[in-house]
This record gives sequence, C-alpha cells and structure tokens, in this order.
Amino acid sequence: MSTPETASSTTGETPQPAQRPPRRRRAGTGLIIAGGTLVGLVVLMALVSLVWTPQDPTATGATNRLEGPSAEHWLGTDGLGRDIASMVLAGSRVPLLVGLGTVCVGFLIGVPYGIAAALTERGAGLWMMRGNDIAQAFPALLLAIILAAVFGVSTGTAVIALGLGLAPGVARVVRSGTLQVLSRDYALAARAAGRGSIYLALRHVLPNIRGIIIVQATVGFAIAVLAEAALSFLGLGTPPPTPSWGRMLQDAQSVLNIAPLTVLWPGMAVAITVLGFNLLGDGLRDRFDPRMERTR
Repeated sequence: MSTPETASSTTGETPQPAQRPPRRRRAGTGLIIAGGTLVGLVVLMALVSLVWTPQDPTATGATNRLEGPSAEHWLGTDGLGRDIASMVLAGSRVPLLVGLGTVCVGFLIGVPYGIAAALTERGAGLWMMRGNDIAQAFPALLLAIILAAVFGVSTGTAVIALGLGLAPGVARVVRSGTLQVLSRDYALAARAAGRGSIYLALRHVLPNIRGIIIVQATVGFAIAVLAEAALSFLGLGTPPPTPSWGRMLQDAQSVLNIAPLTVLWPGMAVAITVLGFNLLGDGLRDRFDPRMERTR
C-alpha cells in the first residue's frame, strides 16, 4: 500500500503543506469573541433593567441598611437600604447611553474635521491640526466641570463634554488614515481626473478608513464609560435618583470599612464594561490593521 509520500514522489508532484488560517485573524477573532461577550452581557443587563429589576432601584429603607446578600437582596443593600443588584442592573443604562452619545458627538465632529484637514492644501491643513492639538491638550474632565458649572449637572452635559474631548483624537487618527488613502493609485487617479474633495471623501476615503473608525469607536466607548463613572463619583455626572455606577462608588466610600461589598459590585461592573470594549477594540484592530500581523 502506498503512502501519501510515496504517491507524491511517484507522480513527481511536490506535496503542499496544509493551509492554515492567518495567525492575525485567529488572534483577532478570539479577542472579538471575548470582548463581544462582555459587552453583550452589559447590553443584556441594560435591556433587562428596562422591564424588570429584583427591587425598585430607588426605594430606600431604614430597617434594611447595609445588609449582606440574601434571597430578597441578591447583592445586599447600600447605606440607604437600596437594593444593590437592582441598582447595578439599572445603572448599566447610563454608561451605555453616555458612551453612545459621546461617540456620536466625537465622531460627528472629528471625522469630517480630520478628512478636511487631509484634503485641504498643505499649509491650511497643518494650521487646522495645530488648532486640533490645542483642543486635544484641554482635558475633557475639566471641560465637563466648566459645563456643569454653567449649565448644571446632567447626563447631557457629560455627553457633550466627553464628546468634545474625544473629537480631537478622532480627528488626528482619521487624518492619518486619510493621508494614507490619498497616496494610493486610485485616489491619485481620481484627483488627476479632476474629482472634487467631496467625491474623494465619500467614494474613496470613508470606505477605506471604516476599520479605523470602528476601532476608534470601541476605544472611545470604553473611555467614555470610565469617564462617566469618574464624573458621577465627583457628583458631576448623572444626577440622583437615577442609578449610576460612579455614584454608587461614591456613596459606598463612607461605609467601606463596614460593608466592603458595596464597593465591589459597581466596581466590577465598570471594570467588566471597560475591559469588554477594550478587548473588542484590540480584536478589531488586529482584524483591520494588516501591520499587526508582522508584530505577532
């Protein structure tokens, strides 16, 4: 009986090694699955909280303050007697809303600005980016404090402040990607044919930088979730009585020595959400950026 080696030598054909999927794609897929699972869990929590929570997340009770986990209160109660499990579930809506709003505001400003800076003449484009650098040097949290002092503390104020803080970084990344697209043959041919800037942006630039935009959106979402928790912790985010993970951490600070679990649950919720979006962003970066293949 002939083996595959002898058969190939008899026919004179060189045996071909089995094709394996690219390592970059496999690594990116694993990160996407892990990050997508964590993000999906948080989204599921938010959807469930719209129709059901174990208890009323805003109801207080003087007789059941700082209770441990039980059949009635799955994760215990806080210093005001509120059910922590219900607050964690209901609080998942705020970071998702703030993250989505922040990404929308930041990308509606940053993407057109970055493309315009790359498409304009060299001198004007450089001046646009110098202005972008000045805006990027201004901290988003400081902007949130100023807006909260002027317009009052609200979720909308936090969204606008964080979105404006995200836009300069998005503009810089988008400009870099746009310049790479404009240096390719099809973009040079379109320019030689007299195509305008709007045609180049819609026909060539946006379809070829969509991977960059998606990756930056997931990273910006994670930053917004963490920043919203920080603002709520400082009392500048979502006002009470709406449940918020950051304000839960702030309320638990005074009873940390008595009931440390009151800090654990909202802290884990913030960590899982940020980790999920970061893993998802890393996986998408591996998938869309071919240069990552050479670094692994």
